[in-house]
Amino acid sequence: MKRLLKNIRSILTAICMVWWRETRKVFRDDGVWLFFIVVPLVYPLLYSWIYNNEAVHNVEVAVVDMSHSVQSREFIRKCDASPELRVAWYCNSLDEAKELVGRQVSHGTIYIPADFAELLNRGEQAHISVLVDMAFLLNYKALYMTTVNVSTAMNAEIQVAMSQNYTEREEEILTKPLAFEEVTLFNPTGGYGNFILPPALILIIQQTLLLGIGMLAGTSSERRRGLMLLRGKKKEQSNSPIQPSPFQYPATITVLGKALCYFILYLPMAAYVTMAVPRFFNFTAIGQFGHITAVLLPFMLASIFFGMTISCLFRYRENVMLLIVFASVPLLFLSGISWPKSAIPGFLQGFSWLFPSTFAIQGFVRVNSMGATVTDVAAEVWALWIQVLTYFITACIIRRRMVSSV
Repeated sequence: MKRLLKNIRSILTAICMVWWRETRKVFRDDGVWLFFIVVPLVYPLLYSWIYNNEAVHNVEVAVVDMSHSVQSREFIRKCDASPELRVAWYCNSLDEAKELVGRQVSHGTIYIPADFAELLNRGEQAHISVLVDMAFLLNYKALYMTTVNVSTAMNAEIQVAMSQNYTEREEEILTKPLAFEEVTLFNPTGGYGNFILPPALILIIQQTLLLGIGMLAGTSSERRRGLMLLRGKKKEQSNSPIQPSPFQYPATITVLGKALCYFILYLPMAAYVTMAVPRFFNFTAIGQFGHITAVLLPFMLASIFFGMTISCLFRYRENVMLLIVFASVPLLFLSGISWPKSAIPGFLQGFSWLFPSTFAIQGFVRVNSMGATVTDVAAEVWALWIQVLTYFITACIIRRRMVSSV
């Protein structure tokens, strides 16, 4: 029993030594310290500030009114009165309006044909064309939804005027036979920020973790090659055998010690990013602390061991920037948040399962934005714990091979 306790004490001591050595490396390296501390503090605030104004207002559009009638002027006036649109230009032709859109001065065009009032007065169906610049989907939403709402309201007024009903109740049934109430679940503002910020926060955590771990690995790789070169020169000069490398801790202890360092440093950063930042900017955040923690803990561990596994790819410090930053946007699409999973090919879905962010984004969005519990996201949580075990084993294998090559 005493021997077992002694072995456990020596293992814990070795892990603490590795943790302390790795912590000193982090704070002595300006680049790593920047990715572990400064970027997680500032980057989420920048994202949130950019997307804080979730809906666009006063989108400037052009109008081509060929009717010049009371009805057409009423339609234009109601569109201009909405908070989403601002009628900034009156054009004499579609070519003139297209030129404004081409110069990005106008974001859309409302075209009212010459027979608009005549058809309405005859009781026939009239048409209005809406030409939208699809380069910016929020502008499209503002223009399209506003014109649809205005046309619906004018349709109801025309129906009431043409009917012979005597009571307001009859007019209400005529214009709205099926009553409905629109409730925007989990995104009350209907804005882009509440949609994109939760997955972006998870990607920021993974991205900065991988950048810091990769930069440390690149630095170690550069030093290791320099040490091997120096030993080779000494051997040529002295014709003596190469001295064995200094004592190295076993791979498992080294991996655990380094992971403990990254986990302790990044735990408060992850809590700040996922729990504090959304509340600073009044984004949807209805998840409970315990349920969010249940998703974040395996996600952080999986990201740490994943970063240590792929660290063998980084021969230089600069390589990590090229690989990790490039992969961030594809990982957002592969997560199934910005693009439906049903529209993603099967082999790409399988490829996305290699990355912790895929399951973490799914779980965090459902917990934070939809109020799900751990039971509801059990599949994602279990997948993350499986990644923790898998990447811990691969990190130990990579570490053992790296030590044996020195």
